[in-house]
Amino acid sequence: MDNMNFAPVYPEIFLVIATSAILLIDMFLSDAKRHVTFLLTLGALLVCGLLTASQFGEPNTYTFNNMFVSDPMSNLLKIFCYVSVAVTLIYSRQYATDRGMLGNTIGGEFYVMALFSLLGAMVMVSGNNFLIIYLGLELMTLALYALVALRRGNPVSTEAAMKYFVLGAMASGFLLYGISMLYGATGSLNLNEVATEVAKGSGNRTVLVFGLVFLVAGLAFKLSVAPFHMWVPDVYTGAPTAVTLLIAAMPKLAAFGITIRLLVEGLFSLAVDWQQMLLLLAVLSMAVGNITAIVQTNLKRMLAYSTIGQLGFMLLGMLTGVVNGNTAMAANGYSSAMFYVVAYVLTTLGTFGIIMLLARAGFEAENIDDLKGLNQRSPWFAFVMLVLMFSLTGIPPTVGFYAKLAVLQAVLSTGQVWLAVVAVLLSLIGAFYYLRVVKVMYFDEPTDETRIAATTDMRVTLGLNGVAVLALGILPGPLMALCADAIVRTLAA
Repeated sequence: MDNMNFAPVYPEIFLVIATSAILLIDMFLSDAKRHVTFLLTLGALLVCGLLTASQFGEPNTYTFNNMFVSDPMSNLLKIFCYVSVAVTLIYSRQYATDRGMLGNTIGGEFYVMALFSLLGAMVMVSGNNFLIIYLGLELMTLALYALVALRRGNPVSTEAAMKYFVLGAMASGFLLYGISMLYGATGSLNLNEVATEVAKGSGNRTVLVFGLVFLVAGLAFKLSVAPFHMWVPDVYTGAPTAVTLLIAAMPKLAAFGITIRLLVEGLFSLAVDWQQMLLLLAVLSMAVGNITAIVQTNLKRMLAYSTIGQLGFMLLGMLTGVVNGNTAMAANGYSSAMFYVVAYVLTTLGTFGIIMLLARAGFEAENIDDLKGLNQRSPWFAFVMLVLMFSLTGIPPTVGFYAKLAVLQAVLSTGQVWLAVVAVLLSLIGAFYYLRVVKVMYFDEPTDETRIAATTDMRVTLGLNGVAVLALGILPGPLMALCADAIVRTLAA
């Protein structure tokens, strides 16, 4: 270990410099030249992607006194985060312009804050120390709080930002309190040292378990799972759709990353305890999310409850790591969960992309009825939305089907047949509200005959998004192999 090795941190260092430069350049740009900020932001993401990709194949590298790690899992999650943010910004450009989110009053802060939230996510997934992970988490969420309230004259957005901030602060308190108890029991904030101390059994088990409870509660908030889901529907509905997509996609990848870091790498010896907690969270989330979504008429609110159910399903993969003391299925379960969260993010990007495609100045396409007759207005984008809804439902040959299948196979391999049956039944309930969207698009008469106008880059990206969801369902092997290899090599260190 080289404490002064900056190579693993090159993507983060570059992103800090690039974001600061973009902020300064944007100050001197007029509204007509705001596309320069957009292109610079995409350029920064591309360079970050190249820097991170150059680290693939490298052994796990620790730096800064073991507080930061570059390993296959962190690098792969960062790549997915770059793609997620880039696609979000492409989808959001026209939407943000129409609503004055890129005007002189606000400027290019939308792009800058998105990059700062990405920086926080990168620090989170590479953190090997409780405080580094917490700092990354706060950097990401503070930027998101500001973005939710970006439309300062909109009372709904302001209310959503306040709810997000207050509940987020409470979740951060849970996380910090849990960290303090774990530090008291083990005497270290370094995840490797914490894992060693917990494995030796030298710490007070009661203190460890109490700290674990608070830690899991904080993680549950960031993962948007029940019963810590109260903020999700209101924030998804109140925030501008562009910001909702940013919250719905990239942070979920980061939350998965810190769940692996904290629970698997740091507290694996307490797996029997935290798996029971995750079991309760998973079943409760699938039930609350899928059942509550049925009665929603607002599309964004429906997708918010859908998120709760989907991430509850993802947690099932985290439950299969240790069974009766046997860790043979750990890599399979965690890689299945990773594949699931990537598939979910990819599908979510396209779904909100369709919402922003249909929106225009003075009109938010937020209700399910706003999709009526979409097939008659645009057969191609209606087909893309159909593929996305099928993926969220878990219908073949979409990536969502294979993701659900992979998680269910991991659950069945541990002998928890009852859990797999519950997951399937609750997913069948979820099929109702997803297929209702398809019915509205194909069998209802359009109430809006306005021509669908969108930039070429958005149309192309949205089409590729839909094709990717279909293609990865037909050929899921390469992505699944990437996830499995990343998990195996990361946990083997």
